[in-house]
This record gives sequence, C-alpha cells and structure tokens, in this order.
Amino acid sequence: MGNRDMKSIKIRRALLSVSDKSGLIALAQTLCRHGIELLSTGGTYRTLREAGLSVKEVSEHTGFPEMLDGRVKTLHPKVHGGILYRRDLPEHRTACEEHGIEPIDMVVVNLYPFEATVAKADVSREEAIENIDIGGPSMIRSAAKNHEHVAVITDPSQYATVIEHLDQHDGSLPTPLLRDFAWAAFERTSRYDAAIHSFFSRSKPSEDATLFPSDLRLYFKRDAVLRYGENPHQQGAFYIDEAYQPASLARATKRHGKELSYNNLLDLDSALAIVREFDRPAAAIIKHNNPCGASLADRLVDAFEKAYAGDPVSAFGSVIAFNKTVDESTAMLLTEPNRFVEAIVAPAFDEAALELLTTRPTWKTSVRLLEVGDLRAHADLRGRTPIFRSLEGGLLVQTPDVGESGWQNRSLVTHTSPTEAQLADLYFGWIIVKHVRSNAIVLAKNEAILGVGAGQMSRVDSVNIAIEKAGKHAEGAVLASDAFFPFRDNVDLSAAAGIKAIVQPGGSKRDQDSITACDEFGIAMLFTGQRHFKH
Repeated sequence: MGNRDMKSIKIRRALLSVSDKSGLIALAQTLCRHGIELLSTGGTYRTLREAGLSVKEVSEHTGFPEMLDGRVKTLHPKVHGGILYRRDLPEHRTACEEHGIEPIDMVVVNLYPFEATVAKADVSREEAIENIDIGGPSMIRSAAKNHEHVAVITDPSQYATVIEHLDQHDGSLPTPLLRDFAWAAFERTSRYDAAIHSFFSRSKPSEDATLFPSDLRLYFKRDAVLRYGENPHQQGAFYIDEAYQPASLARATKRHGKELSYNNLLDLDSALAIVREFDRPAAAIIKHNNPCGASLADRLVDAFEKAYAGDPVSAFGSVIAFNKTVDESTAMLLTEPNRFVEAIVAPAFDEAALELLTTRPTWKTSVRLLEVGDLRAHADLRGRTPIFRSLEGGLLVQTPDVGESGWQNRSLVTHTSPTEAQLADLYFGWIIVKHVRSNAIVLAKNEAILGVGAGQMSRVDSVNIAIEKAGKHAEGAVLASDAFFPFRDNVDLSAAAGIKAIVQPGGSKRDQDSITACDEFGIAMLFTGQRHFKH
C-alpha cells in the first residue's frame, strides 16, 4: 500500500469552470507552464482568454454548443467520459478510443453561490433556483469518484497546494493529495445539497402548520479543536455555520491572546447577546454564563465603570462584551491593577486601546481580544435564525427570543406610576433579565445591574440573592423578573429592601395578591404579558 500511495498522476488536460475567480489566473498560468491543455466554459473561458492564456471552449471540445441560457454546457459524454475514464481498465480505454473521448485529468470547479444568495433577506424563489448549480456538482462528483486518476479542485484555497506540487513534480500530483481533494469535494457537494434542502424546506408549506421542516439537515464546519470541553477530562471543538452573516463569534477575528476555551466561547456569546440589544454604549460582564455586571451610558468608559461596580468580586476572571469600538480611555480603566479578565469581545478596538491591552504586563499574557464588526449588520437575519440545543439522541429547535413586543405592550397595574428614570431602569432590567438563567431576577438603577439572582429553583430565593448582592444599593432600585410572581412574598422582600418599581410578565392566579402588595408599599408595577425563561 505504501508504494501505491507514492504514485503520481501526470496532468495533461484540465477543465476549469468557476464562479469564484479569485486565484484563477495564477493557477491557469501554472497549468500552461507545464504544458497542460485548458478547457473552460462561459465567464471562466473569457477571463482566461483576456489574460492571454491558451484555452479551448468546452463546446468546441464536445462539438455541442452551450444551450438553455448556459444550463447545459458540461453535461456531455465527452466531459463526463473523460473524467470517469479509469486509465487502468483496458475496456475503458477501448470505449473512449472508439467514441473519441479524451481523458480529463483535473477538474477545477467551484459552484454557483447558492448559500450567499439565499442568505439575503429579500431573495426570491426564482433567484434561488437560478443559483442551483447542476453541471458543477456533477463534474465534482465524477472527478471525486475517479480520484485515483483525476484531481478535483473545489476551492481557491487549494490552488497554492496544487501549484506547489505541480512545480515540484514536473506537472504531476501525488495520489494521497488526490484522495484529500476528493474528500473535500464530497464534503463540498454534501454541504451544497444541504443548503438547497434547507432553503426549500423552510419555504415549503408545512403539513403540521409549524415553522419547522419535517426533516432537518445541518452543516457546520470545524473552526477549532479546543484545549478541552467544560472540564479538562472532556474534549471539545468549535463548529461554525459559514453562511451565517450577522456579527458573531463564528465570524470574529482574534486580535490578541491564546486560544479560547469551551467555557470562554459560551460566556462570550452570552455577553455579546446582551450588548447587541442596545444602541447606546453598553458593557456586559459575564461569569459562568450569567451577567454579574451590565450597564448603559453615554460613553463606553462610563458604561464599563458602572458595569464593573455591579459585582467587582464576581467580575474577576470574567469575560466582557462591548457594543462600540473600545477606545483608549476604556482600555485604561480595564487595565487598572488587580483586574483579571479572560476575554473581551467588541465590534473593534482602536489602535491606542489595542496597544494598552496587549502590552501592559498583567494583561498581555492572559486576555484574548476578539473583533466581530458592526453589530447592526444583517441584524434582520438574527430573528429568522433558529436556536439549537442538543439532547442525548436528539435536538431541540426554537425561534430566538428577540424583539421588544412585551415591553411595547406593557401595562401599568398599580396605583403608583414609575418615574421617567425608573421607567428607563425598568426597560434596562427587562432586557437584561432575558439573558439570565431562570428563575431570574435583576435589580437595576441608573441603567446598571446592582444584583442578580439566577438559576434558582424558587423565585423567592432568586429575589433574596439579588437583594443580597445589591446590599444597601437596593434602596431606590427597580426589579425585573423573567416570569410571574407566584406569591406576594416576592413583593414583600422587595419592599423591605427599598425597591421602588417592578416589571414582570404577570399571568399568575395570584397576580392580584402581588398588585395589592405593591399598592400597600407604593411600588409601581408593570406587566408585559411576555415571559423570558432561559434554561
């Protein structure tokens, strides 16, 4: 087997037909330098001719013209016979000679941009259909099936490797490389078919009147193998959806620091989800997937200062997200002594901030910096992108918890009305509590978190924890609850701590008990009619 693996295939004829033409000329020039005949189609043919390269049009090679607006051009026995012809079988050689079929030793094809087309918010069904490639996948599969004799190149990122090997081996490619290319080719067509299936599954009327197709096929590409999973004895990896366009960790650029861990990625995603809710400068500090600090301000540095003050103890070893470019003044505050942060994610970092964050002694060796770009770009797609949770042997799917319909439809249910300042804090708390593990309680004042009660089996326990975290600062604060109060004890505790306004969904059989309690204490309370459980 070892000797067979070291075989090389001489490339004498190559067919090039690409949608993405990056790197095409350099590859074609290399092929010509090694005396390899070029066949091509349509726009690829014109590009090669304009570059002064010798190339034969596929229609000349087959003796049959392109037709049906280019839908039929490579679907011909002289193309697929030349690709599928096994050079080691005499009967194949005889058949090809009898029918004048010449071997094609390399296929360079990348497909119509179906994924990018259907990612557009306003794509029509007709536009999607016209971007379904037929000839391309057929040639890729033919070449990949016959990979012992044919090289199949499906991505411009492979061109440098092809050029290097052709130059090193006098126009030949080694068999192990052809096998690697074939694996990548089958992966590409599988992903392409999955994207087409997914698009038409979403647009097909559902038999059970739901948003969800009866058959779900997903494709994610491995971006990184992580040092470990949630714990050192577990293995982990990060897979991304390459077609997903909104700003996210999947599209982030790492500007500084060592590799991210499984837990870092979970926390960064949660932090980013919070700050992207707001237009004003916002900072969010996450520890163990819950916010221990978050705030809004007119300047980013002030938002961070207020967020950090919410729970400085828990903020040690946290991750932080910002919704604006991190500037020098924010970086100065971040790098003050005795602050340890695992990672920071933001749309961007200005040069002065980057210099501070990557050179200060206690920071440069620990912190990771991630840029995700404009958080508003493609924001409309986020509401249409499903959320997945795995179970053993299965998958849960739901629509994302986005939008502000609950707040817009809020109603005042008490005699006391909130002040303008309290109303701003109630809105802030209502948005933040959506990102806290249930049962969730958030205390806020001056658009900053004062205390959080998260993940408790009893809501009153969450209220107690949030009040304990806030301490004396709870006086005059507002409280947000992700779900209704089952008993008035939550209001009694809030009143004793000095809470002045509450926002909650309502919907309990004992709502009137909580309303009566608020009226007794002069607390304003809003009902939103919308629950925000997060498990």
